[in-house]
Amino acid sequence: MRTIFSLPDLGEGLTESEVVGWRVSVGDNVELNQIIADVETAKAAVELPSPVAGVVAALHAEAGQTVAVGAPLVTFETTADDAAASPGDDPDTARADSPEAHLVGYGARAETAVPRRRAAGAASQAPTPAPPALAPDARPDGPRSTPPVRTLAASLGVDLRTVTGTGDRGLITRADIELAASRAESGRASRARETRTAIRGVRKHTAEAMVASAFTAPQVTVFLTVDVSATTELLARLRTDPRFDGRRLTILTVVAKAVCLALARHETLNSRWDGAAQEIITFGYVNLGIATATDRGLMVPNIKDAETLSLLELADAIGALVDTARAGHTAPADFAHGTITVTNIGVFGVDAGTPILNPGEAAILGIGAVRHTPWGYRGEVVLRDVLTLSLSFDHRLVDGEQGARFLTDVAAILHNPLPLLTLL
Repeated sequence: MRTIFSLPDLGEGLTESEVVGWRVSVGDNVELNQIIADVETAKAAVELPSPVAGVVAALHAEAGQTVAVGAPLVTFETTADDAAASPGDDPDTARADSPEAHLVGYGARAETAVPRRRAAGAASQAPTPAPPALAPDARPDGPRSTPPVRTLAASLGVDLRTVTGTGDRGLITRADIELAASRAESGRASRARETRTAIRGVRKHTAEAMVASAFTAPQVTVFLTVDVSATTELLARLRTDPRFDGRRLTILTVVAKAVCLALARHETLNSRWDGAAQEIITFGYVNLGIATATDRGLMVPNIKDAETLSLLELADAIGALVDTARAGHTAPADFAHGTITVTNIGVFGVDAGTPILNPGEAAILGIGAVRHTPWGYRGEVVLRDVLTLSLSFDHRLVDGEQGARFLTDVAAILHNPLPLLTLL
């Protein structure tokens, strides 16, 4: 019996995916849940499991091709026990449309959920399914990389053992492979005068979202420069605390906590404009987006119920979120339902900017670089650690006074963070 496996819905309204590479060829025998392809959506790179056991009869897309959800992807030869035809189908052809087949990387498995602390009275939400096991592996015979990166390296003729990874803990990224391939090519030919790159994946999704945001919401940006010497001193002390051993404790961690605390007093910045329903939705929880630069482009996954987390828990959550995003393994659910975003432009040496709102959110806070700057302090001009905060907000939801008061509250916590010690 022939069984047609169509590209499943990867979640959150995504309508297409790019086939990065195939793990199987026509004629191969495959088992149930065996990984058959690496695919990349606008939000994540995932491994696609086989929904049946059988023999690969046909592959309906080539590596690099974009496939619409619902379009045929693979045809298998199966036995009658492996697949059942839907009513009205060709009796010799079945479609792999079981619930398991619509969950990328999940296969046949029991449902699991990750428990999370919630603040009293916070709006309830359904638990987020555990993401598929898509972590980069450290093979005994080679360096750390992800399946799509290995596929790309093979297609470009790049030996992974000759590549130095620039990702987290030496992870080899797509950019590393492309750079190695271009260097090898430059040894054989002069540099091209022009290079054309297809607009797709995260770059395409980000561009469309930013254009929609810029031309939908009237955005205003305000700036405030603050002395954060007390925060940098606190961070230095906490890094010697055994509880923070091995954890990334940065200015972003403190800003994230300050944002959650300030939103309790300024809930208009934690809201959404619903034009279709002609309603303003104000959230009783904080799903805090962390803008993350990756080799696939800018991504904004969010920490669910961030207001319920201590400073220690936020440090862990941010670290895990950034590592997963940079590895390209963020689950689609982690991009959904964000309520406010923080972007740390200071890591690139930038002092301030005008961040564009993540679509549907009321505000985004930019964190500038910490500078050792002459500053008025206790009647004298001394060198202090100073940074600039840049707050963009939707003027339909937040007026100037509300935005300014929220920003000054965040700045006040950074200026005097000692009360945070009770929230560790």
